[in-house]
Amino acid sequence: MRTSEDWEWLAASSEYLAAIAVQELLEEKKLMEATEGLAVLIESIGKSKKLALKSQLTRLMMHIIKWKCQPEKRTPSWETTIISARDEIADIQEEVPSLNRNYLESIWETSFKKAVRQAESEMSKRCQLISLSWQEVFEQEYTLFDDH
Repeated sequence: MRTSEDWEWLAASSEYLAAIAVQELLEEKKLMEATEGLAVLIESIGKSKKLALKSQLTRLMMHIIKWKCQPEKRTPSWETTIISARDEIADIQEEVPSLNRNYLESIWETSFKKAVRQAESEMSKRCQLISLSWQEVFEQEYTLFDDH
């Protein structure tokens, strides 16, 4: 019989292997142990998605900060990174609907501070931005095309 610590270790090591272990317990009709493993697995997946979302929001903000603070150094890769981060965030939100706008707003300030620190490190200069709006992060178009 697995303990809570065993399940936590397994889920942290491999969510896939934890899911297989739950499936095996269900096949063996060991419902209590399977239920415990499933609960730990669900929590682990939720944590992973939250971390991924925080990372993508910080990456998105960092590239927008660089875009705004160094217009002379804008590159297609910055544009691609902004698009990619937005897509990744949308994908995570589709998979885990509870990670919605309210959740993003709850991590906004922390993510912004991290993004400023990372952008300043990459730019080798201080950033004068004190905030980014929702519109700037998720709605404004950042493109190098001349027709915009």
